[in-house]
Amino acid sequence: MLQSNSLKYWSGVVVILSLLNSCRSSSGSVTQPVQTTRSSVKNTTYINPVFEPILADPTVVRNPKNKLFYAYGTADNWGDGKGQRLVSILQSKDLVHWTWIGTAFSAKPNWKPEGGIWAPDVVLLNGKYIMYYAYSTWGDPNPGIGVALADKPEGPFVDQGKLFDSKSIDVPNSIDPYFFRENNRNYLFWGSFSDATTQGTFGIPLNNDGTQIPDLKKKFKVAAGDFEAVVIHKRKGYYYFIGSKGSCCEGEKSTYHVLVGRSKKLQGPYLDQEGRDLTQRGSGTLLLKGNDKFVGTGHTSRIITDDQGNDWLLYHAIDPKRPRVSTGGNRRMLLLDRVIWKEDWPTIEWETSSVVEKVAPVFK
Repeated sequence: MLQSNSLKYWSGVVVILSLLNSCRSSSGSVTQPVQTTRSSVKNTTYINPVFEPILADPTVVRNPKNKLFYAYGTADNWGDGKGQRLVSILQSKDLVHWTWIGTAFSAKPNWKPEGGIWAPDVVLLNGKYIMYYAYSTWGDPNPGIGVALADKPEGPFVDQGKLFDSKSIDVPNSIDPYFFRENNRNYLFWGSFSDATTQGTFGIPLNNDGTQIPDLKKKFKVAAGDFEAVVIHKRKGYYYFIGSKGSCCEGEKSTYHVLVGRSKKLQGPYLDQEGRDLTQRGSGTLLLKGNDKFVGTGHTSRIITDDQGNDWLLYHAIDPKRPRVSTGGNRRMLLLDRVIWKEDWPTIEWETSSVVEKVAPVFK
């Protein structure tokens, strides 16, 4: 009996050593882990994507009452026979497990004759949930940005009309709004791809309730027109500009990627790690790019900090093997990755989307 137990013990040791050796390359370094299937992922871990088929251009807000997160995205047709969803709303308790709960609008706003509702940004201000959204068609000569209000994050959102359009504010391709609050003052940032002399990403002061712009002439430029999807994040005395470049919506050929710069002042100048001003085309320090599993990685949410002090970004990306839904629309799924700060610069591991099981955010 003793001999039998001893044999079992040493047999187990051999198996464990064999498994460890199989995880190492010929040089002795540990190789990248094999991709994990969703069914094996535990509650303390996750694997991308965290939602599919589509939630493009995500924005996320947390309800302080029930502690749940709500994500919103560009209006899209999922190819499931249910038509276009006018700004989908997802709900989650942990940024990992998301449930579709409805749409923000029952009908399109009426201040523009045609277009899609793109790239919403939702924030909680003075007890109201405010949605800033772009209203545009592809190649639109005069897109604009509108605002809607709701009493709760689930909606319904009631449209308040147009804040401005490209012609009135003299900024081509005026889309991709982003709200920022500083010292009890509200600002809206926006802007997208253009080669025109008036191109770029801009900011402008809002009124106290965030629903109007007192003076359209007070805009200020923070980045060039090869950026879009602006996010501004403040940390340790720096303002960080996070923006996307490349093509968002060419299926498996999409080249979207995310770059960053920082400034000591909200209005800039924002410089990358090489000291280049982001108002110069071709500038920006790489934060996130695609890989074999995900392409078109970009248009991030604002940075979200979990209860352990770790920072996270949500963004959309495309599986190059399944790039489109049945209607031909881009299958822009929702992804999540941790932001790691190095010498006061944001980084993402390997500068690319994670494709293996990762430790999940922690929320109590």
